[in-house]
Amino acid sequence: MADQTATLLRELPSIDRLLKHSRCEALLERYNREYITAQCRAVLEQIRSEVRRGGAVANGSEDAILQRVEGAIFIDTQPGHIPVINATGTILHTNLGRALLPHAAIEAILAVADHPINLEYDLAAGKRGKREETLQILLTELTGAEAATVVNNNAAAVLLGLNTLAEAKEVIVSRGELIEIGGAFRIPEIMAKSGAVLREVGATNRTHPADYENAISDKTALLLKVHTSNYKVVGFTAEVTLEQLVAIGKKHHLPVMEDLGSGAFIDLSKYGLPKEPIVAERIQAGADVVTFSGDKILGGPQAGLIVGKKDLVTRMNRNHLQRALRCGKLTLAALEATLRRYRQSPDIVKEIPTLRAFTRSLEEIRNVGEALLPELRTALGSEFALRLEESTAQIGSGALPTEELPTLVISIEHKRRSANAIAQKFRAANPPIIGRIHNDRFLLDLRCIFNVNDLIPQFGSSDQTIENRKSRI
Repeated sequence: MADQTATLLRELPSIDRLLKHSRCEALLERYNREYITAQCRAVLEQIRSEVRRGGAVANGSEDAILQRVEGAIFIDTQPGHIPVINATGTILHTNLGRALLPHAAIEAILAVADHPINLEYDLAAGKRGKREETLQILLTELTGAEAATVVNNNAAAVLLGLNTLAEAKEVIVSRGELIEIGGAFRIPEIMAKSGAVLREVGATNRTHPADYENAISDKTALLLKVHTSNYKVVGFTAEVTLEQLVAIGKKHHLPVMEDLGSGAFIDLSKYGLPKEPIVAERIQAGADVVTFSGDKILGGPQAGLIVGKKDLVTRMNRNHLQRALRCGKLTLAALEATLRRYRQSPDIVKEIPTLRAFTRSLEEIRNVGEALLPELRTALGSEFALRLEESTAQIGSGALPTEELPTLVISIEHKRRSANAIAQKFRAANPPIIGRIHNDRFLLDLRCIFNVNDLIPQFGSSDQTIENRKSRI
């Protein structure tokens, strides 16, 4: 046995022989020599391990080995992030990338991706310009604020605001607004990182204007209001409104900053949803600074938007943190295109995928489900039981946490397979389809499905799945 193992190992070709093989020529045209060498070495080491464990190489020829090298290279070159189908019933699903961009934003990204652009160059003056200048114009027009700037997400916006306006000073905030969002991100922690000192007032369920008044001292730099976008406190409650907080701020010559989290430009109550705070209304109510996200209800790219008084925003732009938190040209292009559609579109709900998903009629969703049901039955086979049922979906990403939207789901059951096994089967489809499990049943929620073909899965072996994904790349 030892002699046979030694013979098999001796017969394996060297890396140099593999690199000189004709099959390697195509690989060397696409990848550098060092990379191919490393892949060949790794495959040869795998084969040696197999032989030493007592296995036998069915075909140890150079051609067969290079075929394994090609497979290893293909797997290694697959992107970590791939398109999936969101059938979870959570419209703004953080784990699935939140908002889908409108076509205008996608086109804007493509337009600037492979060209130099006037990112920080003033074409009229022929000198350096400001990258946020166009966005500031759009944001001030949309919100009525004096000035605006943009960073890479809303957490960064809050960090920049606190650090600029209250470093080493106290910031007063209600205990009922010390929120935690996904990933254990908490307002107290971001405040600590900003260098500001947290001063809590009131109780978890009730805070009054006097609580702020009594806490103000010569150490106070800022009054902070946080929109509790991902939970609701009900029952015996009281909160200080923004208007009341602004009055207190003016009395004591203190700025008021509000973190909206999501933030909206349109009144969602017109579409049967609870009214989410509209940024323009918060500026009109007197907030000195308002921060909000670009990739939640706004329906644009991930970004943190800051609007407010000119002198305060100017201070933020001069803060060295702003450079560390700024957006790149792709984000800026997508955000500008999205904001421009809000400024110009005759029907913004149809143009922003997020808003369209929010406001779809149950009849439209039912039409998709009825068209999809026979296609899914054919794809899955007779052993699966499928039904079209009414259910509820949610906004997600901390927006409107208690609001459920009517929807339709396709429930899928199998006598011998668990709901988890069915879910795994759909995750292995091409493209992967992400549903949800409820009461031990696998559900495909249709609220975010606009194209019937999106939910007709292509199933197959792992190798077939790889080949299918390869053909799409």
